Amino acid sequence: MNIHEYQAKEILKAHGIAVQDGIVATTEDEAVDAAKLLHQERGTGLWVLKAQVHAGGRGKGGGIKLAKTFDEVKTVAGKLLGMTLITPQTGPEGKVVHKILVAEDVYYPGPTDKLEFYVSILLNRQTGRNVIVYSPEGGMDIEQVAATAPNRIFREEIDPGLGLLSFQTKRMVNNLGLSGNVAKEFVTFCEKLITAYTKSDATLIEINPLLKTSDEKIIAVDAKINIDDNALFRHPEIQVMRDLTEEDPAEIEAGKHNLNFIKLDGNVGCMVNGAGLAMATMDIIKLSGGEPANFLDVGGGANAATVEAGLKIILDDSNVKVVLINIFGGIVRCDRVATGVVEAYKKLGNIRVPVIVRLQGTNAEEGKAVIDNSGLKVYSAITLEEAAGLVTKCLAK
Repeated sequence: MNIHEYQAKEILKAHGIAVQDGIVATTEDEAVDAAKLLHQERGTGLWVLKAQVHAGGRGKGGGIKLAKTFDEVKTVAGKLLGMTLITPQTGPEGKVVHKILVAEDVYYPGPTDKLEFYVSILLNRQTGRNVIVYSPEGGMDIEQVAATAPNRIFREEIDPGLGLLSFQTKRMVNNLGLSGNVAKEFVTFCEKLITAYTKSDATLIEINPLLKTSDEKIIAVDAKINIDDNALFRHPEIQVMRDLTEEDPAEIEAGKHNLNFIKLDGNVGCMVNGAGLAMATMDIIKLSGGEPANFLDVGGGANAATVEAGLKIILDDSNVKVVLINIFGGIVRCDRVATGVVEAYKKLGNIRVPVIVRLQGTNAEEGKAVIDNSGLKVYSAITLEEAAGLVTKCLAK
């Protein structure tokens, strides 16, 4: 599950990590009130207004702006709220901004230079260990740094039994050019960040930028946290952070029916039972000259209700020109799935695209007979080659 920056900062603060403080606003007046409160409590006279969407690259997309007066706060808030923010991570359709974070200025003048770093924690799936990825080149161009100067990106794997070791922290502060008290503060920050990562069952924590302020403090200016969906039952306090306005409506609807669904940009909708079969089905679609429009796994207990729900979600995508249902009958019987497809087809009515049903496994022949005798515009297949040929034929029409 993705959460907003302001929510990620709440999690970090709960683990004793210093963050750039701010107040969420959903209207221009709320933004001004937030700015006044920050001025009163923290002496802030310069504010950063940050669009809250589930995507990175907000600065480059125009989603982060400065304001020097209360009037400017209101004007900038008015421009940000309701805008469609397009970043490298949103795609060309962008995301509508419903909330902004009015944050304090932490780039104040002082006796030393300000420095921006990049720090993240995630799982290295090859080694099965968590890894800290960090760089002295933090900020908006971290992707460019990774592409053009990979030697400036460093990694430290964390032993699950020993944690981050002293020789690793020494190497980290050396790579970042830190010394003295600020180096100690950075090490403490890393230790707390690891705790926040493990305690919240995160799959990613990304701090960019992590700021060394001009008075030698370490502050998380931005924060991105992804939470493992399978662990959410342990975190009701995080579950309530879910923002449905940031999620695809089709994926929300699929979740209601316990369907594993991811929307893609292709023209062939697919429904399968099993993640591995889904990957093979998407390969077949591409080899047939099409592009997958989605990943949809109905699981091992496919029945008429799940087939109907899945088919409706697929057909709601106007880009879909063909639907391929690919079912392997292991636990589930193919004739039962076929009956479910026929019932769903009749119930939905006025289906505008051809539907191909490939059945293999338990009662596959019986299932094919159900499809062939239905009198509906549904094509049956037994082998993947047959299904691929039907996809090609239907797309050519």
